[in-house]
Amino acid sequence: MRRFGRRELRRLVGKSERSMAWMAADPDSGLDVLLVLPRVQPADAAALERWQQAFRRAARLAHPQLAVPVDSGVQDGWPYAVYEPGEAQPLSERLPPAGLAGPDAAGLAVLLLHGLAYAHEAGVAHHDLQPYLVLVDDAGALRLAGLGVPAEAAGEGEEPRHLGALDAAALRTHRLAAERDLLATGLLLHALLAGQPPLGEPDLGRVIARLPPLGREIVRVPWATASPVAEPLRAIANRATDRQERQRYRSGRTLLRALEGWLRTEADAGGGPLALLAERLRQVGVLPSLPGAAARAARLAMMEKERTNELAEVVLEDPALSFEMLRLVNTAQVRGAQVSGSGPILTVRRAIAMMGLDGVRRAALALRNWPGPLAEPGAAALQRLMAHCQRAGRAAMALRPPGYDGEVVYLLTLLQNLGRLVVHYHFADEAQQIRRLMLPAPPARPGEPEEPGMSEEGAAYAVLGADIEALGAAVARHWGLDDGVLAMIRRHPLATAVRLPVGDDEMLRCVASCANEALDAQALPAPRAAAALQRVAQRYGRALGLTLRDLQAALQGRPPEPIAHTAPAPLDGAPA
Repeated sequence: MRRFGRRELRRLVGKSERSMAWMAADPDSGLDVLLVLPRVQPADAAALERWQQAFRRAARLAHPQLAVPVDSGVQDGWPYAVYEPGEAQPLSERLPPAGLAGPDAAGLAVLLLHGLAYAHEAGVAHHDLQPYLVLVDDAGALRLAGLGVPAEAAGEGEEPRHLGALDAAALRTHRLAAERDLLATGLLLHALLAGQPPLGEPDLGRVIARLPPLGREIVRVPWATASPVAEPLRAIANRATDRQERQRYRSGRTLLRALEGWLRTEADAGGGPLALLAERLRQVGVLPSLPGAAARAARLAMMEKERTNELAEVVLEDPALSFEMLRLVNTAQVRGAQVSGSGPILTVRRAIAMMGLDGVRRAALALRNWPGPLAEPGAAALQRLMAHCQRAGRAAMALRPPGYDGEVVYLLTLLQNLGRLVVHYHFADEAQQIRRLMLPAPPARPGEPEEPGMSEEGAAYAVLGADIEALGAAVARHWGLDDGVLAMIRRHPLATAVRLPVGDDEMLRCVASCANEALDAQALPAPRAAAALQRVAQRYGRALGLTLRDLQAALQGRPPEPIAHTAPAPLDGAPA
């Protein structure tokens, strides 16, 4: 019978190039314990002392998802740590061949990341995250063992004692070790979804050595899995192991937020995508009023209620106030009390008629002043996006066929950007990540094409765990807008052809989508903007009867047409 000191070795649970774990019998307690050792014995007394210092720092951390060692020491020159698994088993022994359902896999990854992110923020990395070191019980509780135990890799020095007052070399050492832990977490999530180790290699450290920049292999969640994998979860898992280093997650909190966001949107009782925003909407509103709110409020105070068009123009200058008016008049309570049986209200003019001048003033005063809780970089990005959306609304007015209300077209074009505006306001850091993931990467070698960035949908999935347009639709539904309007405020998918519009709703959606795509194309770098605008003209040419010249004319900086003065006779079936 093999022994390690006073403990009897029962079976090898797992091993890698950096660590190994044994299930052992403890004669004192009579319990089975998990014995974790570095795979390589420290070379000398200095290396052993370095291991002991690192392990003591790790052992002092207290977190529900970090296993607490019950014993540690050195036996015959081998340092070790002992853990009591209790009712838990190593994840490597609990994972079914078919893998786990998406929510179950994401739930385990979330628990693991809570402990891992806590350790990283305390200046401690794991260095060899493996399935056999993740302990899970029947209730789903999870603990990570072996923190600070694995052997050092060649070239790794002592980790920082804490993250304050670090020199550059120590900070870089810790950052690289933490990023390696996150890559291993992504590989573990891949294994949980696929039911088998990535690349057929159970040692996640060896898989990492085969991925860029060290190797040329690619790890992506397979399409053929026993349980279907939702597209947002697939995007999160694939970003965690992306072949481009710049696209991977840089911190445990970032990956944790993405997974928690997806889990919240999946939960039936969580309110769908709106669950991500519900608390923030209550605290700081949908959007802050643009700079100059005080001047607008003063102008409103001086106006007369009979001058509805002029009053509407003042409101439409500020997307936040426009949205607040639509929200107020489209709630079920207001519509039920005042316009029972009517459809959604999509003009500020009618909202003013229902609320009166005093209602408009109250709505303006209820908005958060610019920039709300945003810091300067986030506020500047949001202001640029608001101006971009307003230009798209003006372009849509120029593109609309005769007989359509310019204000309805303008507001629908803004509403197609509601999700983007809300994300920039409520998730400023995440919005910056999404923009970065969408950027193309410079070519690896001169003469090679640049690496394309992610699509907006894929980047939003990878960062938020939710679709940006779904967030906007959830907010609009919360306001009381019906399914017909929700369909109109979804842009035409870029991957599908644009068909001839059938009915007024489809025409309005088509015009707004075309204007938004045209503005997005115009915002691209000069070499790509012309070709992108040409593609927009081709996509919408037959549906809207327009040419590239028409599109360019709509985007020109001509004097703006007053939005609230463009109302023709109402069209049959068109929203008010």
